[in-house]
Amino acid sequence: MAEATTPGADTALPLCASAELVERGRAKVWDVMLWRGRTTAFALRFEGRVVAYINRCAHVPTEMDWQPGEFLDQDRRWILCSIHGAAYEPADGRCVGGPCGRGRLMAIATEERDGQVYWYPSPDIRPAPEPAADPAPAP
Repeated sequence: MAEATTPGADTALPLCASAELVERGRAKVWDVMLWRGRTTAFALRFEGRVVAYINRCAHVPTEMDWQPGEFLDQDRRWILCSIHGAAYEPADGRCVGGPCGRGRLMAIATEERDGQVYWYPSPDIRPAPEPAADPAPAP
């Protein structure tokens, strides 16, 4: 039996087709492991490039989207935490207003090539295992 290998930091993992991320539109959300806990991450297109972050506010570690995949404020300018209103610069994840102080979002490296968006695991951010399938009910 072959051992399963865990992708390293130099292994690009497919995330979505480039066309799925429209400028300042809905983000792609996916499950990851942050340290040893399962959480979500998100990627969106801002000023022509794909940026990705852990879905966790620097102020209080809670998910930020106000609707699934919706992270940007009404003007589509800032990433906004739906809980306390902390605002972040989409280009680099740094706090620009609200209770996040000097904090910043935890970035995830991405790459876009050949019509596909890829993300790179790191020592702290790894692919989440697939959820276990529900066992078949007993007859």
